[in-house]
Amino acid sequence: MIHLTRINHIPLVLNSDQIEHIEATPDTVISLMNGQKFVVLETPGEVILKVIEFRREIARGLS
Repeated sequence: MIHLTRINHIPLVLNSDQIEHIEATPDTVISLMNGQKFVVLETPGEVILKVIEFRREIARGLS
């Protein structure tokens, strides 16, 4: 799970395994596999870094 901020400054915790794609339109729009969309303050690059860090934490726990 990654912590993000919706465009209206409300915190959002998102299951990063469900992300289908991320668009910059110019706001960052995250589309999930179930069709839901979220507009967040973070840039696409920041979202990607959060996903990478989350997956690193999981991998560290497995070793």
